[in-house]
Amino acid sequence: MSAKIKYTDELLGDLKVVPDFLPSPEELSFQEEGVKVTISLSKKSIEFFKNEAAKHHTQYQRMIRRLLDVYAELHHDP
Repeated sequence: MSAKIKYTDELLGDLKVVPDFLPSPEELSFQEEGVKVTISLSKKSIEFFKNEAAKHHTQYQRMIRRLLDVYAELHHDP
C-alpha cells in the first residue's frame, strides 16, 4: 500500500484561472440524424475494419461511419 499523503498549509505560488473549455452536456449528447442504408463492401474492407475495431474496443460500423463523415467534410463545397 502507498504511503499516506501529508497535507500542509504551504503557498501554492502563482495561480491562474483556466477558462471552461469542456463542452456542455447538450453538446455531448448531440447526434446527427442517421439514415439507414444498405451497401455491399468488399470482404477485405470489412475484415480490416473489424480487426481495427477490436483493437480499439469499438464497433466497426461506427469506424466506417466516422471515416465517411470525415471524407464528406473534407470534400464538401462551401
